Amino acid sequence: MLDQLYPLNLPKNNNLFARVVVDENNRPLRTFADPNGIWRYPIELSDVSPLYIEALLTYEDRWFWLHPGINPFAVLRATYQNLTNGRIVSGGSTISMQVARILHPHNRSFTGKLQQVLRTLQLEWHLSKNQILQIYLNTAPFGGTIEGVEAASYTYLNKSANDLTHSEAALLAVLPQAPTRFRPDIHNDAAQRARDKVLKRLVKFGVWSQDEVDDAMLEQVYSFNFKPRQLAPLLARRLLAFSDGQSAVKSTINSDLQQSLQDALSSYMSDMPKQSSAAILVVDNKTSAVKAYIGTVDFANEDNFGYVDMVQATRSPGSTLKPFLYGMAMDEGLIHSHSLLADVPRNWGNYRPGNFNGTFNGPVTAEEALQRSLNMPAVDLLERLGVNRFAARLENAGLALVIPNNKPNLSMILGGVGSSLEQLVESYTALANQGNVSELRYLTDELTQPKVTKQMLSPSSAWIIQNTLSDIDRPDSIQSTASIIENSPLAWKTGTSYGFRDSWAIGVNNDYTIGVWIGRPDGTPMPGHFGRKTAGPLLFMAADQLAGGLGVNTAIAFDSESQQPYLSSSSNISAKGNADPNSNSATDDRLSQPETVTQQTICWPLGVAKDDKNAAFCHQQYKAWVINNVVPPTWHVADADTWQSGLFTYWVNPVTEQRVTMDCNVSNKQVEQVAVWPKVVEPWLNAKYRRAAVIPTLDPQCINSEITASASLKITGIDNNSVFRKAGQNGKHPSVWLKSLGGSGNRVWYINGKYKYKTGPNTSVEHVFTGTGKQQIVVQDELGNTDVVVVFVQ
Repeated sequence: MLDQLYPLNLPKNNNLFARVVVDENNRPLRTFADPNGIWRYPIELSDVSPLYIEALLTYEDRWFWLHPGINPFAVLRATYQNLTNGRIVSGGSTISMQVARILHPHNRSFTGKLQQVLRTLQLEWHLSKNQILQIYLNTAPFGGTIEGVEAASYTYLNKSANDLTHSEAALLAVLPQAPTRFRPDIHNDAAQRARDKVLKRLVKFGVWSQDEVDDAMLEQVYSFNFKPRQLAPLLARRLLAFSDGQSAVKSTINSDLQQSLQDALSSYMSDMPKQSSAAILVVDNKTSAVKAYIGTVDFANEDNFGYVDMVQATRSPGSTLKPFLYGMAMDEGLIHSHSLLADVPRNWGNYRPGNFNGTFNGPVTAEEALQRSLNMPAVDLLERLGVNRFAARLENAGLALVIPNNKPNLSMILGGVGSSLEQLVESYTALANQGNVSELRYLTDELTQPKVTKQMLSPSSAWIIQNTLSDIDRPDSIQSTASIIENSPLAWKTGTSYGFRDSWAIGVNNDYTIGVWIGRPDGTPMPGHFGRKTAGPLLFMAADQLAGGLGVNTAIAFDSESQQPYLSSSSNISAKGNADPNSNSATDDRLSQPETVTQQTICWPLGVAKDDKNAAFCHQQYKAWVINNVVPPTWHVADADTWQSGLFTYWVNPVTEQRVTMDCNVSNKQVEQVAVWPKVVEPWLNAKYRRAAVIPTLDPQCINSEITASASLKITGIDNNSVFRKAGQNGKHPSVWLKSLGGSGNRVWYINGKYKYKTGPNTSVEHVFTGTGKQQIVVQDELGNTDVVVVFVQ
């Protein structure tokens, strides 16, 4: 009856503890105090160091396991000592009595003491000794707002209570006796004297040996200044939504890696412009578990927008979508790894993109175009694949882009859409998982569930893309010990958004995917900062931290806005050989090459497999990766002379060996064929491969029988490799008149890869050089005829 009228105020787990988000090893990442501002971290009795239990019970309550909650001998001893000394020198309270006082606070009076005794007996009646001790371990006061041995251990010793030394166990055992006077972060001398008293008692009762106690006394008492941990603070706040009333949320984060990356990031960003921030995300490819999550450089720093989570923020992805485009184009049979693409000036309606490096390169392989992140081939390839199809395939694989007006367009491949680091890293895991993507996992409970995957690419194209990206050298600004592992070469992709607002670098290997973003959260530009220069070194710093911290080999994937995709002989990265799909070597961490992927020798300009019978058609040879032995030829449009390439068929006069037409009155005409390159790349070709060299001139007697095309376009008045100088230190900048001969219709002029002027057939325009160095001048007419010259300005 009395039990029902005066029930025990037993703690409930959902309101007893501070909420804490822990890492995969149960180490706190960030804690959130309870509604009263008290910090308690839950711990089970079985998880507490036995040394602490021995020290606690020996010092506080030697007969805990035997008495009924009240030790009459201890009460009598305490009464005698207090009367003899004229002051309170001993309380006589057992562990059970202390728990009763914690659950039912009372005043220091006879009535209060009687209430404590009754509550103690009630407690012993309802709970086992283990349960009572469990409550004490989680609620005992340790100074200020710290309660419970686990919170105290992390606060003062920066470790869990299951990993205490003899000295530390003795210190924590005595703290609740006078939590304010013995706080080691405030009164370390008093704390040390109290600890030594506990140690002497332990050796006195034979619990610990003299040698153990002597060693423990040598340790000086010190303390970390109390500051709740702030590892992955933005993720921790995000994961609280999954607490479901539990005091602890167990994440997949590895706190050692998290701390290492956070420290490295802070150091790296110290030289960055003001108000800049950064984000890093590391994912285990096998489980999709997030191992490190840094959403900001300086959490809670309002000047640097420290509350903004840049892992989730929607930003322009720059060129980071290009690997998926090239992979999908391979799956559709549009290209192989060394298909001939054209890096030349083009416009798609009013859309006139340029290259990041300000120049055009003419004919390039698909591999080179991706490695160098060339814009013109990517836009051309997207047009062929289809913008709606590309956007839909990305969305079906889980990468839902933020598209202006919900109308996909060609600019999306150059960053004209929105995405987040979280989405991009998730998508890049496809390169390590045979083209499949699965949702990232943040909680250990999720790891027991089967992965639900969506296909981004085929296993074949995924392997070719990661293999292509693996041949890019790392930035020279940082060295590595992790990257010298020959069986784990680096492969990586960067991106830079318009106006230098976002710098990206994303990497993939067999084990991990790493993503890095740097910029300003408010969207203002960071001139001079771009993917390779700014985000690239940070990516490799993170990769090296990962290799050093977790003992794994690292191989990352990233693209380059740099000049040439070559392997530097001085680089720590070794050239990567072909993967052996049958290799079981424990030291070979490369991704397995699918059986459907093989290498074939292909020929330009046709882009088809080499055929010794038609050696004359093979101007250049490449070793290309192909899928299912299918070799897509160089793309051509028969009714558009701007790109037309392939086999050109003509008839010749056997007497003059000149070209004739079908209706030309010449007997015994013979049919001939020659391989021709796309017309738009002719200015970049060796003269012997141009149409004027490979196609014979027309026989004079047949000229009137053919409708001749417009004459080739030619820049006049400017010699290639000319040098222009300023007229004195204070003179005017040098200038040239841009004019051309031949061609058809209006002309468009590009200076260093950027659209500049539009002129009529017989008009010119003056261009003033405001910069110095190499200047590329390109002109193109309405039929796609193109010419290019390079000059130097000093």
